[in-house]
This record gives sequence, structure tokens and C-alpha cells, in this order.
Amino acid sequence: MPIDAARALAAEPRTSDISWDHKDVQLYHLGLGAGIPATDPDELRYTLESKLHVLPSFATVAGAGMAMLGGLGAPGIQVNLAAVLHGGHAIRLHRPIPVKGRATSSSKVAAVYDKGKAAVIVLRSEVADAEGPLWTSDAQIFVRGEGGFGGDRGPSARLEEPAREPDRTVERTIREEQALLYRLSGDWNPLHADPDFAKTAGFDRPILHGLCSYGMTLKAVVDTLLDGDVSRVRAYSTRFAGIVFPGETLRMRMWQEPGRIQVTVTAADRDDAPVLADTLVEHA
Repeated sequence: MPIDAARALAAEPRTSDISWDHKDVQLYHLGLGAGIPATDPDELRYTLESKLHVLPSFATVAGAGMAMLGGLGAPGIQVNLAAVLHGGHAIRLHRPIPVKGRATSSSKVAAVYDKGKAAVIVLRSEVADAEGPLWTSDAQIFVRGEGGFGGDRGPSARLEEPAREPDRTVERTIREEQALLYRLSGDWNPLHADPDFAKTAGFDRPILHGLCSYGMTLKAVVDTLLDGDVSRVRAYSTRFAGIVFPGETLRMRMWQEPGRIQVTVTAADRDDAPVLADTLVEHA
């Protein structure tokens, strides 16, 4: 069996040392579209080292984001990478991410779910530095053709969209070169850069990284509803519901409730085709 759930869940965590500094943080922020206008004080918090703070979604690329790829090589996990999709992602912050850091990442398979025609593998990374825990990151990996092994189907609840108009609706245009810049933070999949490769995957041109849309959305929420204060974010989760292309515009609808902000993200240029769903920011 390509996936041996019991063996995968019983495997010892894999540990690795990761590090980052202000250049990694600035590059990540620029890859999300930060810095426009370049002299805006609100944007300088993302781009100028003397004023820098760290958007919590940087957790997905710290150390070049290798924890997720390492998890796919865990004992009991033998899958065809061509059948793998990133289905969703969640991070929980234990304290603000420092601008410069050295930490240890401990990664394991936290769950394996049987969806019938597919399997979902939850890859969990716990990251801590000398002062204690920093963040927990869960990547939900959807593997086509690997279900039917008799396992637990796992959670299937969806967030109901509030029955009222959004409190805020904002739009963020994806620059034409944005995927080329974002990939420098560690995701080198040619699907996001090579037109010929994209065609073999069924797309007429390269698509934007899902985790780039994820980061762009969190930045928009922080800037719009959290007074630009990244330290207020406690947790952030989403489900990747569709694709978006460089040059298109993301439309983000936000509903504010006590301690949480619910978001839906669509492609404004394609009749609001879904991009991110079940998106929730928990905050102080």
C-alpha cells in the first residue's frame, strides 16, 4: 500500500535546524506585493529593516519551507508527487516571529484521512527557538487516488458564510512578475514560472502559488482590520479552493466578529471564482 497510515503516524518526528534574517522576511513580503507605495509608512513596516515586523504567514517559508516536503518522505508515505495537491494550511502563533532567528523544526504526520478516492495527509511542524515555542504549522496534503484504505474520513465541516454583507471588501491585484518573485522564498515548482510546464499540467499559463494568495490575504486583513499590528494574529487557516493567475485581482470579503475575522477570497476577473475558502484569522 503506498500509504501505511499506522506506520506514518507512529514514526518519530524529523527535526531540522532553520534560520532566517531580515533579508528573508523582506523578500517574502515583497513576494506578497508589499512596498506599494514604496514610501508609505504602513508599507515600510514590511520592507525597511529598521522598521520591520514579520507577517505571521512567514512561518510557511521560514527555512525555505522544507518541513512540508520532508514530511512527504516520512515512513509509510510513498506517493506520486504528480498526484499531490496542497489542500489547506493552518498556522498557530505562540508568540510573534522575530526578524532574525534560529530555531528547530520538528515535523511529523499528524493525521491520515481516507476520503474514498483520495487521501489527506496532515503534516505538522512544531517550531521552537531557545526561548520556547514559536509556531505550529499544519499542511493538509490531498493525494489523489490514494484513498479507500478503510481509514477515518476526518473532519469535513465548512465555515458558513455570515448571512450579512461583509464588513470590508478589498481588492489586491497580483503583479505580472509576482510568482517569479515569490518563488525565491523557496517554492521552486515550475508550475508557477514555466509556461510549457504549466500547459502539461492543464493550465494555459503559470498560476500563482496558493501560499502566496494565503499571505496576501493575511496582509490585507492585518492592514485593514487589525491596525497593521501583526502581533495581534493568534492563528490563521484556509482551504485552497481554486487557482488564480498573475495579473488577476483577488477580491477579499471580510466579516469581523469578536476575536476572529472570516474571509472569502475570489478571482474578481473570473466571475468571483473561488480561490480561498473556510478562511479564518483569530486575533487578540
